Amino acid sequence: MDSSAWDARYAERQLVWGAEPNRFVVEELTDLPAGAALDLGAGEGRNALWLAGRGWRVTAVDFSSVAIDRGRALAATRGVNVRWVVADVQEYQPPTAAFDVVLVAYLHIPRRERARVLERAAAALVPGGRILVIGHDETNLRDGVGGPQDPTVLYSPEAITGDLPGLTVLRAERARRPVEVDGTVRYALDTVVCAARAPAER
Repeated sequence: MDSSAWDARYAERQLVWGAEPNRFVVEELTDLPAGAALDLGAGEGRNALWLAGRGWRVTAVDFSSVAIDRGRALAATRGVNVRWVVADVQEYQPPTAAFDVVLVAYLHIPRRERARVLERAAAALVPGGRILVIGHDETNLRDGVGGPQDPTVLYSPEAITGDLPGLTVLRAERARRPVEVDGTVRYALDTVVCAARAPAER
């Protein structure tokens, strides 16, 4: 799906993904000291805004100008600062060794392209920095609800950790996420991977 299609999707209604941060983002990042964060494929910025509200210096990147404009407006309403960048994450080159946290959430593109994004994302980490990758798991097609129906863009813990060589894996699992469907709570199955670059030698 290209940027114009996502622009149309975001224009259809307010807050396509809701206002609250992703539950796994909260789980993994709440206890970290605020620093510099990069949110790749940020959408309307729900995770970026949450981080900014906790004192992080956040750069949020997405190829939908509609989503970025909405995030910018929400940031102004909440009184937080986020650096908003309209760019395709498949082409965006983040600065090297510049971020304490890099977030890649629900970026569903073919594996080869995803691996290149993750390679650049890992290179953007400072020593000791962490990358958090979240996406619909391949088992979600059979056992979960929602998400892309194309198995070639789905995640697995093994595939994501394999795309992060040289990092220390702190968490790599399939996790259930409650989703309300027609008034009933069902569960989506996500891959959640958190990995860290080695700290600087003293």
